[in-house]
Amino acid sequence: MTIRTRFAPSPTGFLHVGSARTALYSWLYARRMKGTFILRIEDTDLERSTKEAVDAILEAMQWLELDWDEGPFFQTQHFDRYRVVANQLLESGQAYRCYCSKERLEKLREGQIANKEKPRYDGHCRDLKTVKQEPFVIRFRNPQTGKVEIDDAVRGRVVIENSELDDLIIVRTDGVPTYNFTVVVDDWDMKVTHVIRGDDHLNNTPRQINILKALGAELPIYAHIPMILGSDGKRLSKREGAISVQQYRDEGILPEALLNYLVRLGWSHGDQEIFSREELIQYFDIHDINKAPSAFNPEKLLWLNQHYLKMGESSRLTKHLQWHIEQLGINTSRGPALEEVFLALRERVKTLREMAEKSAVFYQDLKSIDEEVHAKHLSKDAIDHLQKCRLVFKDVSEWKAPFIHAAIEKTAEELGIKLGVLAQPLRVAVTGGTVSPPIDITLQLIGKDQVLERLGRLRKEG
Repeated sequence: MTIRTRFAPSPTGFLHVGSARTALYSWLYARRMKGTFILRIEDTDLERSTKEAVDAILEAMQWLELDWDEGPFFQTQHFDRYRVVANQLLESGQAYRCYCSKERLEKLREGQIANKEKPRYDGHCRDLKTVKQEPFVIRFRNPQTGKVEIDDAVRGRVVIENSELDDLIIVRTDGVPTYNFTVVVDDWDMKVTHVIRGDDHLNNTPRQINILKALGAELPIYAHIPMILGSDGKRLSKREGAISVQQYRDEGILPEALLNYLVRLGWSHGDQEIFSREELIQYFDIHDINKAPSAFNPEKLLWLNQHYLKMGESSRLTKHLQWHIEQLGINTSRGPALEEVFLALRERVKTLREMAEKSAVFYQDLKSIDEEVHAKHLSKDAIDHLQKCRLVFKDVSEWKAPFIHAAIEKTAEELGIKLGVLAQPLRVAVTGGTVSPPIDITLQLIGKDQVLERLGRLRKEG
C-alpha cells in the first residue's frame, strides 16, 4: 500500500504554528514511508476564505520547504463532484431533504437547552416520502444504533455511540457543501490512507467515518495530535507563540529551527534535541506522537535558532540574511561580501533580524553616535588617540584583520596606553555602539576608506 497523507488548511487566515506542526507531521510520515504528500485548500467557507490567505499558506509552506507531491487542490473547484455524491446518497436513501425552517430549528434548540438536553436535530424530515417545492438542505441519514470505533494511531481506541450523533447537514440551502462532507469526498477520491490532524477534529471523525461507510469507501487511519498550549496550560496566546509562520520568519527565525522546535512539541526520539531533516525523515513515526499536549517555550525556540545560526551552512543561511537585509532597505552593493558579515556576526545574535540590523554599519554611513555613549567613550583624549590611529591606518597597505590589529597595537604602544583603552573608543567611533565582532575584523569589514572617513569626521565634530 502506498501511504498518502494530506494537509488541508482553510484559507481564512495565516498559517499558524499548530497548523504548521500538523503539516510537518503529515509531510514527515509521507517522506518516511516513501509515500505521497497532498496539499488541499479547504475553501468552501466562501465568506471568510481569501486569496491573500491562500497565498500566505503557500508562501509559508515553501519557506518551511514542506514540498507537496500533489496539489494544491481547491475544494471550490470540485462542487460538481460533491453534488454527484450528494445525489448518490439521496438516491440510495442514505441522505434526505430537510425542509425545516430556521425558526423551527431555533425553537427546537431553545427547548432542548431549557430541558438540559444536548442540542441536536430531531429527525423531523427523516422519513418524509414526498418532495416539496420548498428550500431544503440535505442531511446525512446517520445510523441510529451501533457505534463507531476509531483505532486512532495516537489516542488508541475511541468509541462513540451512534445515538450520540444526529443527522448532520451535508449540503446547505444554497447548494454549498459542508466541511464534514467535502472532507470525506476528497479523502475518498484522493485515496488518503492517513489523516493526521489536530485533536480538535476528533468530534468530526465518527460522522465522517459513517459517511465513508455509506459510500462503501475504505477508511483511512486517523491520528489526532494534541494541542499546543501556553506555559500556563491554557490555549496558546499570541504573546507566547500563536502567531503566523510568516511572523516567525519576519522576526528572524530560521525555517529549520522552527521545524526542529515544532517536531519536538509532541514527538521525541530518545533524548535527542537537534535533528537534521534527513534524521527526522528517518526516525519519525506517527505512533510515537505523545497523547498529552505540549507547552510552547519561546526561549527554547530562540536557543535552537541560535544553534542553527552558529552551525548551519553559511552560504545557504546568508541567502536568508539577504532577505532580511532587503526588508530593512539596506543596499549591500557597496561593502563587504554578505557571507563575511554573516560569519562575523553568527556567534553574537539569536535571530537573522538582529543580524540584519547589526549588519547596517558595514553598508551604510554612520549618521550619529548616541550622546551618552559618546560622552562615556569619546573624551578629548580618546579622540586625540583615534586621530593618531587614523594616521597609522593610512599606511596599512593590505586592509586585512592581522595587519589592522598590528596597526592598533603599534598605535597603543606609541601612545603608552593599553590596547583596550584604544580599542573601545575606536569601536564606538566607527560603529556607533559598544558591541561588535573583534575590532580588527569589524574594521576590515567596514573598509579602509570608510574607517578613515568616520575617524576624520570625528575630528571635525570634536
